[in-house]
Amino acid sequence: MNRLIICGAAALIAIGALTTTAVVAKERSKTTFFITSVGPGKGGDLGGLKGADAWCKKLAVEAGIGDHAWRAYLSATDAKGKALNARDRIGKGPWVNAKGVQIASSLDDLHSEGALTSKANSLDEKGSPVKGRGDSPNQHDIMTGSLTDGRLAPPVAMPLPANAPAGTPAPVAPPNLTCNNWTSSGESRTMVGHHDRIGGGQNPTSWNAAHQTRSCSQPDLVATGGAGLFYCFAAK
Repeated sequence: MNRLIICGAAALIAIGALTTTAVVAKERSKTTFFITSVGPGKGGDLGGLKGADAWCKKLAVEAGIGDHAWRAYLSATDAKGKALNARDRIGKGPWVNAKGVQIASSLDDLHSEGALTSKANSLDEKGSPVKGRGDSPNQHDIMTGSLTDGRLAPPVAMPLPANAPAGTPAPVAPPNLTCNNWTSSGESRTMVGHHDRIGGGQNPTSWNAAHQTRSCSQPDLVATGGAGLFYCFAAK
């Protein structure tokens, strides 16, 4: 009799544990936006858009939120040179971070000043904050290859520094600002945003288009306040 009671109690505890786990998993699956906690480690070489999407999915699965179609917020071009805009890859929203905070209700909201993209809300897939300006190391440069409206950033030259000596040659425009469609960790460049919305650059408060990078190499990304990280959104 005692054995039956003990076995029954154990079974109830096990069922309760499973139920609790299921509830937690269901709550976490509501997460539809995060910054990668780590990149592949090869700078701007993410294996193309397909590789970047797969990286988002990998991190999401490891965090228990893999039950979405995850897409990297990155712009690129197709084989014919047609723009593939980051905003067109991520669904229509709304998007919620790991703490349950809705950062934007729609694409227009996301690309407006009303978006709740900030250091406090732009969390990684585990719900942890990403280091920004004032932290060590600063990792607030998030790769996008995009303009503030989420469309492909055109390859324009970086402005000449105000304190550049007279006679300094004008900067040359790169072939693209997408790290060669996310396959390069070399001399190409990309556009980055500041997830904490502070810092330097032409648009220092922009979460997706603050300034160009020095190159697409991992050391150069790190040297100027990045880590080869990017945004991931659930398209559906």
